[in-house]
This record gives sequence, C-alpha cells and structure tokens, in this order.
Amino acid sequence: MGRQRLRTASLAIVLAMALLPAGLSPIRGCAAHAASDGPGSLSHFDLARKDCLGTARNTTSKVWFTVANGVLSDVYYPTADNTNVETLQFIVTDGLTFTDLQARDMTYTVSAPDSRSLVCRVTSTAKSGRYQITTDYLTDPSRNTVLMHSSFVPLSGTLLNYHLYVRYDPSINGNGGGGSGNGGGDSGAIDTTTGHNVPVAFDTTTTSQAANRTYAVPVYSALDASTPFTQVSNGFAGAGSDGQVELDATHALGVTYDAASSGNLVQTTQVDLSSGGDFSLALGFGTTQGDAVMAAEGTLGAPFGQLRKAFSADWHTYDAGLTAPPGSFAGTTRPEWRQLVDEYYMSANVVKASEDKTFPGAIVASLASPWGQAISAGDPNNLFFGSYREVFARDLYEAWTSLMVDGDLQTARDALATACSMARSRPTRSGASSMKPPTRSSWLASSG
Repeated sequence: MGRQRLRTASLAIVLAMALLPAGLSPIRGCAAHAASDGPGSLSHFDLARKDCLGTARNTTSKVWFTVANGVLSDVYYPTADNTNVETLQFIVTDGLTFTDLQARDMTYTVSAPDSRSLVCRVTSTAKSGRYQITTDYLTDPSRNTVLMHSSFVPLSGTLLNYHLYVRYDPSINGNGGGGSGNGGGDSGAIDTTTGHNVPVAFDTTTTSQAANRTYAVPVYSALDASTPFTQVSNGFAGAGSDGQVELDATHALGVTYDAASSGNLVQTTQVDLSSGGDFSLALGFGTTQGDAVMAAEGTLGAPFGQLRKAFSADWHTYDAGLTAPPGSFAGTTRPEWRQLVDEYYMSANVVKASEDKTFPGAIVASLASPWGQAISAGDPNNLFFGSYREVFARDLYEAWTSLMVDGDLQTARDALATACSMARSRPTRSGASSMKPPTRSSWLASSG
C-alpha cells in the first residue's frame, strides 16, 4: 500500500517531521503526533558480561547479536565494531495492577539448544510467578536481520489476562544520544509501505572522532513481528513519551507518537496475542529505510524452523572442517569428555564469530565494551566508541593461536596478514588497528 502524506499539521509538527529523511512517514490515517520532550536521559553502552552471542557463518549476513542480563544487547552492523542496540526487551502488564520490565522483574536462564551452533535460548520467568517467556535468538543467514522467536506462556490465568509489549532502545550507528550533550542522537518514525506499522530507527551520521574510520555508512533499523503490532510508538528514554514510563504509571499505552527526532530514542510496540502466545520478531538493518524494512519482512516471510536449520547447518559445516578432538581422554568420564568437546567447538565458533565480515582476518578483542553500562553513549566529543570491538595485536595473537590449534588455517592466514599490516600502519597508543592500513582495505578502527 502506498504511503499517505501529511496534509495538514501544526507548525511544530511540520518542523519535527522535516527532520526525517525522505521516505519516512507518520502512521497512515492518523494526524502526525511527534514526541517533543527530547532528547531524553543520557544513553550508555551496554553490559560487557554477555550471556551469549551469535552471527551467521557466512559473509552475506553482516549482523551480530549479543544477549546480556537476559535481554537482547549490543547488535553490530555492518561491521563488528558498530553497535546499534542498547537493549530490546519485553514489558508485560495486566492492564490494571502491575507492569513488569524484563530486566527488572523477571529471572532468567540461558541455554544452547545446539552445542555446535550459536543459537541462544533465554527463558524468562516473572518474579511473581505469573508467566514465562522463552526466546530463541539467531540471525538470518541470507539477510541483515536478528530473528527472535518467542513463546509467551501464562502460569496464572490465560492469555486474555496479559498485554505484551516490546521496548526497543537503539543506539544506532554507535551512539545513543540523550542528556545535555545528546551526541549521536537517534531518530524514529513509522514505515507503512508494508501495509502495517513498522517502527524505523536511524542515524545517518558517518563522521566521528575515531582515527581513520572512513568506512561508516548511514544505518537504519526496522522492527517487525510475524503478526503486525497492534500499537507502535516513538519516544525519548525516561521522558513522558517513553512507553515504559506510561506503562509503569498507568499499565496501558494510551498515547502514541509517530516520530521522535534526534535524542535517546525508544520505540514501544504491542505484540498481538489474539492468535496465541507464539510469535517472531525481526530486527532488520540496512543503509536505507527500504533496505531495513525489506530485511525484516524477508526474514518474517520464511518459516522460523527453516531459518534456524540453515543457521545451524552452516556452523555444523564449519565445525566439521576443524581438527576433531580424540574420542576419549584419560581421567575423564564419557559425559565429562563429551561436555569438554562441546565447549571446544563452542569456543572455536566464538573465535570465528569475532571476525569482521568485510575485512577478513580482522578479529576483534571482544564483541563487548568493558564497563559499557557506565560509559556515555551520548558524548558529542566521542562519536564513536570502539572499546574492545577493535583489533589489538595482543588479542589477535591469541585468536591466531586458537585458529592454528583448531585447524582453521585460512582464517589464521588472514589474521596474520592483518597483524602484518597493523605493524606497517603504526597502530595507535591503545594498540588497536587504525582501520585503514596501507596494504589492506581497512578494519576495525581505534577510538583512541
């Protein structure tokens, strides 16, 4: 369906909407209503203590996910140094007496459904004992999409007693804005080209203080569900337009906003549970609005089981090419040795997953930021924070030794070539690579 353009609006709304890139539109059939209480509270980078991480075992899908504190955490796109998510988590309410935020009001466990793959399963249970949510996280091997398949199960009452929301707090293109500096503020709007409302977040800024980081591109995200959301809203973190603030206060999302410009953006959506508690969420990325929406829609158009099978099969193929451990080891029982072998393959997969997909051999020190939750993501004087998502010679050596041991000699050769080019390009004082050495295209930049 085509988009309906805004016909009339107040001067304030016209100015707010004028800040949106061409192609973004308000909700069809509604007067434009932009959040005006920005930029919101100061954003921060997310927890370094990751519960799990994953990415497709190919270079087609250039997106990585992480989970921390039981919720979706840093999501990297299109390179392994560029975070785009602070958190994405569930909110549950009965509409009358309580509102639960996933990271605040639920306990959780993490498991690996397949020890030879990087699928991550999180089971979250309400501290009150009212309900349980199980989510499998993976990426679409064919698209730049994080796929989350969830099952909401009431432990008390029925589905009719609950309302389920998603709170998405992006930090698009490496920063999240907010606070007095509002560095790297994100903007949000609603796309209707699919015939239903899809929240889009974006940051088109490609300049930063990071040395030689000339490979940055505009980034857009699009969040969609297997059954279209029944409510969609944009707002600013901690402000009245933040859906969580209203849900905490009134247990309902009574006011929604079509747009929010340049701040610590949050997007709140309501999941349709009318057909049951099983559903999928797709967080698609692209360098344009259309690409991000297309990625999410394409992923949701394929059966979840098919995508999960393809995701795992690629990792199984990779593992089959590695040096296999012996069938037994003196001093261990069969179950103990089997567990150690599983850990061996999981560790090998994590090392491989830490390699950038644009620059072969660029293996980052970690897909995380130590003490990230205490570091501003809205500092206008530091519009890129690579942290450990950079290539350090000391850590690259450790990765190289792992690759030599597990038998991935091609990646080991690529890592060695990266290390040699780093030495020629005179790395910064931090020891991280300057993403533009003289003999190779580039790789993950130093922020120092």
